[in-house]
Amino acid sequence: MKKKHRHSSIYSFPSSIDKAHFQQARNIKNDPKDQQSIPHPRFGFYGVVDERFDIDLIDKVATQQTDWHFIIIGPVVKIDPETLPKKLNIHYLGGKSYQELPTYLSGWDIAIIPFALNESTKFISPTKTPEYLSAGKPVISSSIRDVVNPYGEKELVHIADTPEDFIKSAQTLLAATNRQSWLSKVDEFLKENSWDNTWNQMMQLIQDKLAQKTQENHNYNLNLKENIYV
Repeated sequence: MKKKHRHSSIYSFPSSIDKAHFQQARNIKNDPKDQQSIPHPRFGFYGVVDERFDIDLIDKVATQQTDWHFIIIGPVVKIDPETLPKKLNIHYLGGKSYQELPTYLSGWDIAIIPFALNESTKFISPTKTPEYLSAGKPVISSSIRDVVNPYGEKELVHIADTPEDFIKSAQTLLAATNRQSWLSKVDEFLKENSWDNTWNQMMQLIQDKLAQKTQENHNYNLNLKENIYV
């Protein structure tokens, strides 16, 4: 809501999802070829790898937990690819199409949103948060405001900004034997979340504002006529 003071009618809409698309990941069993040989546990991220990506966090966790494997999907832009950590347990698979994402997601143990906390991430609302959850994957994210509220506060996502907190959250999630209660909470929270619903809410606001303007114009014309005939 960076621009909320610029106008009286500004509304915030969090990221929405195509649930049916990402829920496919819950039933896909076959790994893509370039992911098949990567050992578990797998920590996956998809998205643009740029100045928002917390390179240092991933580097430190991968160094301390050499048996954990990090899968990074997406193009590298606006940063030097040479600055990315090069370790045997960090795998850069490049960009993938939207259609392919559920197949990759299905093979991860934990999905991650390792964004640095800087000016570039101050006002973002990562679409991948509900997408990961729709896929039925537990999520560890840095404390991005739109992830903390509501996902972190509702205990749907683990929040971690340091390697120590990340490792602690990951160990908790990897040790969990029954996630059904958590998954039920996720599904309940996301049940009304869709791009169609978001669009309908936006259109309702527009229609309400147009109706208000029409009424204001009508009232103005009536007052004008009354003043003319006084």
